[in-house]
Amino acid sequence: MKKTAKLATLAIALFAGLGSTAQAEGFKIGADVVSSYVWRGGELGDSPAIQPALSYTFPGIGIVVGAWGSYAISENDGQRYKEVDLYLTVPVGPLSLTLTDYYVPVDGNSDSFDFTSDGPNTLEVSVGYSHENLSLLAAMFVGGNDYDNAKYFEAGYKFYDKDGYSAKAVVGAGDEDYYGDQYGIEESDDIALVNTGISVSKDRYTASYIYNPDTEKSHLVFMASF
Repeated sequence: MKKTAKLATLAIALFAGLGSTAQAEGFKIGADVVSSYVWRGGELGDSPAIQPALSYTFPGIGIVVGAWGSYAISENDGQRYKEVDLYLTVPVGPLSLTLTDYYVPVDGNSDSFDFTSDGPNTLEVSVGYSHENLSLLAAMFVGGNDYDNAKYFEAGYKFYDKDGYSAKAVVGAGDEDYYGDQYGIEESDDIALVNTGISVSKDRYTASYIYNPDTEKSHLVFMASF
């Protein structure tokens, strides 16, 4: 979750799958190491981070419950960015419906599962769709610290798959006041283009160039998955 004048979020790291990608049944564990945590066009934590994941897929029905986290390696202004997210994904035909609880403690006194309007938890409902090389995502905050029900929309397209390399382009738009101008210079209810870029993967490694047209900030991120 994005924290400046606003919380920041996401459980879905850097161009990770958007649609109803199939997952093996049963338990799955893993972790990513990223040079910086960039989510939906915004950098969170200003540090390399370790991002563990745990999930369980119910046999026969494809429902997934899981947890995902991000832990900054170094401090920023005396604090290390921390995020712990819980999610439930239900496949519905070609769609995947997901409920996510984003928990970003402000300090050591922030209780988990505090869904007050100024608390550390935000609930999001999202719908994902994927077909061949195309993926689509629509998401909206619906509970807790919901930032006026901030919305986000994203389209991804895998345009290259050869010699072990794959490349994907992403375009995302969201509420400008949350995903764009995080410094709150002007309040705005407009939907703005906030996340563009390409991501290239080979084996367990991914490099991504991300540019946020609204904040005019760019990022180059390296990720290793285990």
